[in-house]
Amino acid sequence: MTADQLIAARRQTDASLVVDLSPTAVKSSAPLLSIKGLSVHFGGIVALDNVSFDVKAGRICGLIGPNGAGKTTLFNCLSRLYQAGSGTIHFAGERLLDLPRHRVARLGIGRTFQNLALFQTMSVRDNVLTGGHCHGRSGFVANALRLPIVGREERLLRERAKGLLEMLELTAIADVPVSALPFWTRKRVELARALASEPKLLLLDEPAAGLNHGYLGELAQMIVHIRDRLGITVLLVEHHMSLVMRVSDQVVALDFGRKIADGTPAEVQKNPDVIRAYLGGEL
Repeated sequence: MTADQLIAARRQTDASLVVDLSPTAVKSSAPLLSIKGLSVHFGGIVALDNVSFDVKAGRICGLIGPNGAGKTTLFNCLSRLYQAGSGTIHFAGERLLDLPRHRVARLGIGRTFQNLALFQTMSVRDNVLTGGHCHGRSGFVANALRLPIVGREERLLRERAKGLLEMLELTAIADVPVSALPFWTRKRVELARALASEPKLLLLDEPAAGLNHGYLGELAQMIVHIRDRLGITVLLVEHHMSLVMRVSDQVVALDFGRKIADGTPAEVQKNPDVIRAYLGGEL
């Protein structure tokens, strides 16, 4: 490789680490996420039964259903924590189920968890920085020798983290250990860490869990703001129906592992199968 080619490659590497905080001007009409015939069995228990739906880029899709409907199982398939028994998942043109687990974050899927999974003794800033290391190009030798590319990557990671801290109003507490923060603030830290991986698709697993009613409006605004400002597609599992119906462009309902509805919030709210699943009995 010539010197000019090496410089060009390094510039390309640096550019790939910069987070774009501007709105997405054009959204593709093709689905970013396409799930076809997805089934998962745990022994004799059917967790997902031939589930199929698409999510277009730039949309917020709410995934709803009673407890045990299969929502978290589907999330775990997308995160490659579970292996599907049958079916396919295409994400951004890739066959997701053919990829190893460690490729998921770099491919462009970020996730938060119902139970916060933060590094409690680390600062807010350092927690957010950990989210961006999946895109690092420098290896063990480069880091051990502190080659120039390592310094460039670290500066770019810090710039990305700085922008996310500002966006989620965490700058003032950037150096505070996470363990010293209230619950809602820690929720925002986990969200910032997920965004630091520059996801195309953000999986939010019950983000309102544990929050009092006063924070629901703020959370709703934040989810929509992330989609509008960063152009990120969101798949949201949530039991607070008011939140789901407020922010979602599309709602998919599951019951006993089967898809029972897929449409706009207004369409799903009126669906007889959805009403029966939540209220029980005959209509």
